[in-house]
Amino acid sequence: MEEFLAASDRFSTDEGVAKGLAYRPDPTDIFISPYAKCGTTWMQQIVHGLRSGGDMDFTEITEVVPWLELAHDLKLDLDAPQLARPHAFKSHLGWEEIPKGGRYIVVFRDPLDAMVSLYNFMDGWFFEPGMITLDAFADYVLSRPDEDGYWGHATGWWGQRDNPDVLLLAYEHMKADLPGAVARVADFMGGYDAERIALATRQAGFDFMKAHAGQFDDNLVRRMRDAACGLPDGAVSNKVNEGRSGVGKASLSPDIRAALDARWQATMGARHGLVSYAALLEELEVSRSGP
Repeated sequence: MEEFLAASDRFSTDEGVAKGLAYRPDPTDIFISPYAKCGTTWMQQIVHGLRSGGDMDFTEITEVVPWLELAHDLKLDLDAPQLARPHAFKSHLGWEEIPKGGRYIVVFRDPLDAMVSLYNFMDGWFFEPGMITLDAFADYVLSRPDEDGYWGHATGWWGQRDNPDVLLLAYEHMKADLPGAVARVADFMGGYDAERIALATRQAGFDFMKAHAGQFDDNLVRRMRDAACGLPDGAVSNKVNEGRSGVGKASLSPDIRAALDARWQATMGARHGLVSYAALLEELEVSRSGP
């Protein structure tokens, strides 16, 4: 765990983060800012497919949809022209931190599933396979202050649910109805014809992204940051998985699940009156089914 924390601390530089926070958005800029493992790469592909008409001429998607707070450390210029408009950026920042003045897409996901997904993503990359147990990783997640974790991110963005420049979606709804989700994103971005929406939907499907998995596996991040983090060459970080729902509940001990539920109640419950993640899904279901 100490080695994992040390590597994580070196993942980004203070200078790089400061340059991302200092970026001044154009009103048309799109910021894709879910919490980690909540559908960020998936949404990058949707947004880029819509704006570009299906462009796949990139080695890794972060080249064409830069990571706001890591771009400087990846030798990417946030002010450089992009392939298509609107300009789009990846982020994991909360509402309180992210530069204001653009438009924002956030995807929520069951926190248990997101945490298990993050553990699987880190296992074999940021720490040797099996060297940290899932419950020990959960203890680390629970030890983080709200502002640095899932719950602070969720409470801040949920508070913007009535902001016309913010689109909130759910990972589970995207899996259940990808065409509907892509259509909502297209409408939020200004509207596209049916042919382009259909193409973007197909290219955001599991089969297509799995067939092009190397373009969504953070290979740019690994090339530029593994040495700085003290990580060995040859690690893997595959992002294109089936993303099954409910795996968190099945994988975590009852004590950890209870601790995670208590954290939800102290944040999303106390601030927004949402008693569970299922209640959040119900609220989003009403909004996506409304006029």
